[in-house]
Amino acid sequence: MSESFDFVVVGAGTAGCVLAARLSEDRNNSVCLIEAGGEDSHPFIQVPAFVAAAIGRPQLNWRFLTAPQPKLNDRRIPVPRGHVIGGSGSINGMVYFRGHPRDFDDWAAMGNHGWSYREVLPYFIRSEANEAFADSPLHGHEGPIKVTQVRKPNPMVAAFMEAMRSLGFKRNDDFNGSDTEGYGPRQGTIRNGRRDSTAVAFLRPARSRNNLRVLTEALVTRVVIENGRAIGVDVEIEGDKRRLTAKREVIVCAGAVQTPQVLMLSGIGDGEQLRTHGIPVTHHLPGVGANYHDHLAAGVVMEMKNSESYGISLRATPRNAWHLLEYALARRGPLASNVFEANAFLKSRPELDRPDLQIVFQPARRNRNAFPFPLGHGFALSVVHVYPKSRGSITLASPDPRRPPVINPNLLSDPADLVPTLAGLRLSRRIIAAPAFARYRAVEVQPGPAALDDAALAEHVRQTSYTVHHPVSSCRMGTDDRAVVDPELRVHGIAGLRVADASIFPRIVGGNTNAGVVLVGEKCADLVLGRPAPRPME
Repeated sequence: MSESFDFVVVGAGTAGCVLAARLSEDRNNSVCLIEAGGEDSHPFIQVPAFVAAAIGRPQLNWRFLTAPQPKLNDRRIPVPRGHVIGGSGSINGMVYFRGHPRDFDDWAAMGNHGWSYREVLPYFIRSEANEAFADSPLHGHEGPIKVTQVRKPNPMVAAFMEAMRSLGFKRNDDFNGSDTEGYGPRQGTIRNGRRDSTAVAFLRPARSRNNLRVLTEALVTRVVIENGRAIGVDVEIEGDKRRLTAKREVIVCAGAVQTPQVLMLSGIGDGEQLRTHGIPVTHHLPGVGANYHDHLAAGVVMEMKNSESYGISLRATPRNAWHLLEYALARRGPLASNVFEANAFLKSRPELDRPDLQIVFQPARRNRNAFPFPLGHGFALSVVHVYPKSRGSITLASPDPRRPPVINPNLLSDPADLVPTLAGLRLSRRIIAAPAFARYRAVEVQPGPAALDDAALAEHVRQTSYTVHHPVSSCRMGTDDRAVVDPELRVHGIAGLRVADASIFPRIVGGNTNAGVVLVGEKCADLVLGRPAPRPME
């Protein structure tokens, strides 16, 4: 069976939903959006506080694991990726953070014209409906995605804020302003107490259009290339094999793990590697799958008898019962929060030109098992080194598209990555030791009181660290011979084929990545349609 469309979009994740919506605004364009997962109707997706529960549902998560990481005691680290409409945006923490302005200027300085901060800022503004900062020229108020602050954060957030103030750090009420440094409340993509992913904000209104077709539970097995041009994709739906042809373009939006996999299965990648799997080489492009990296985090974890934190306990039962009722009746209260309500961006060394540490405050106990809701009470500070130097790869494990690729981020392979993390752990202990936290009488369970020197803290990192699910750069944008796409997101050497997702990031931004992926989707739509970019900010 074969069907034809103007545009075929592979992957209904964060960027794919933006693209399908924007491309189908013109009724003359026929668009097919293909998603390997199902619909985003599960209640764990919609309730913001159920983030961990959504990640834990097998039908919503590809449940990838890294290869054993030599610098992390050969542990395999979970890499959650959304297997559902909305992609990872349907199971992520809903944090709205763009990155430091200098991050995008760095992208432009690497040869990516059109991607400087002043040039991408209008795209951020276009997509945003921010309920705060009404007088700020750096924010939008009429875009599709609702951006809000938690109206009634957990009381422990006030202790975190006071601890940071007492240690002399500056407050920052807008991490998406001109500078990210400081501590303060976070904003999230939450509308009326429900997750506002691009599947909700962009795709859902567009699905009534006759020129947009959305296929779910459909696995793309390869992009079809003829005479150096992408002409469509092969897809399997319930064992039925189809070819969907693209009269204008194929755009792959399968994410930093699966976009390189799709390209390699299509014969686009390192020729020698492809031949070992018996895949005919369509185009030798050795950068496919290279440069993969992610944010690594390690935590200081506290437990306490005080029941003020989020958590399930006998003492908290009446309060939790009220919170359930409050959310059911009015979509308010803690269930309307994404739990991670405050953080800080700080420098591990004063001479740095931007913060290299993100300290995330979690007013909830960390479970020692896989149960998705906090049992008992406590809190944690997660230390994220936001500019890692370690680089890894995505490679094929098999020519079978159903088998996951080999994910090897090579975490901590560059020794320089450990130093800021250790500094952040020491700083986290100072924060917790501030008088503002004294009344909780919390006990440190990780790294534990015995972990006093750098060697013990380093072993804590090796044994317990985890990624915060920001994989990027496996199909890096650039103009050099190791880049995969050019600054207009066209795959080098193949006509009619683009990539639009976190895999094109030239390097990771200094914090959460979802807003940057929305940017990629918005900008790609203009590039595909030949529309002029919004006027850069002065």
